[in-house]
Amino acid sequence: MSDDSHTDTQSHCCGCADQSAAGPCGPDDLTSIRGRIAQAVRDVRERTPLAQSFTNFVTINLVANAQLAAGGTAAMSFLPDDVIDTASISGADYINVGTLLPFYKDALPQIARAFRKSGHKWVLDPVAAGIGKTRTEILRSFRAAPPTIVRGNASEIIALATMWGLISPDGTSRPAGVESVDDVDAAVEPAKTLATFLAQSAPDARAAVAVSGKVDLVTDGERVYRLPGGSAMMTKITGAGCSLGGVTATYLAVAEPLIAALAASLLFNRAGEIAETKSDGPGTFQAHFLDALWNLAPEQVAGSAIDLR
Repeated sequence: MSDDSHTDTQSHCCGCADQSAAGPCGPDDLTSIRGRIAQAVRDVRERTPLAQSFTNFVTINLVANAQLAAGGTAAMSFLPDDVIDTASISGADYINVGTLLPFYKDALPQIARAFRKSGHKWVLDPVAAGIGKTRTEILRSFRAAPPTIVRGNASEIIALATMWGLISPDGTSRPAGVESVDDVDAAVEPAKTLATFLAQSAPDARAAVAVSGKVDLVTDGERVYRLPGGSAMMTKITGAGCSLGGVTATYLAVAEPLIAALAASLLFNRAGEIAETKSDGPGTFQAHFLDALWNLAPEQVAGSAIDLR
């Protein structure tokens, strides 16, 4: 999430930005993408969509505050019936499997099944995928009722794609708690494969995977977008990744999965950069980060560096 490159490219361009259009993408593909990112940012500010979260209770406060600062509305719950009922008025939901409690083993699969039955959009953060029997059972259960977007670090994306049987274990990647031991480049093909699987399960055949790292990556299974920038200070506060998942759900409430994942990642990168220049340490960084989420203009987010491959 920290890289000074600001170069846009369109090498190896696959598919159109508008999935309803026929034929290969043209030179205006990134222009179209940027316009839709800016519109997503505007729509969230104007509509204040509700995105509900069943998230890590250690970071729940930052998740809610980040959703509010981005312009959305937050609701947090750990009761399956409450989450399922509230989903009827929520534009999208967010599930985070960090800091598990025993009842999650039954509650989370129940919620995912209900979302699948109703066609409800949701974002999954597979925190620490591959660690522990209970977490593995929960994440494996989601294969039958998959999310719309998966957001995680490289090791989590590789672990999830492996446990779902989408890729073969290569013996080099291993879980390391909430930290990644794999470079984003190692997750490119697993992320594309995972995104393709999610799209095949989605009612509108649209899905995305976002991989956080030194240079973030977002893919819809065909196109791969690399997003340089951000701040290393993001690793010094608890809940930066968790809150990114929550804000991704906020954008998913108003935009298609690819645009939601891109908009949220770009917003966080720009906000992190601004906060780093103003802060004296982790405490003030978090405050300045929330302020930057609030103050960034749609054009600033959409005008960020994007490397399309």
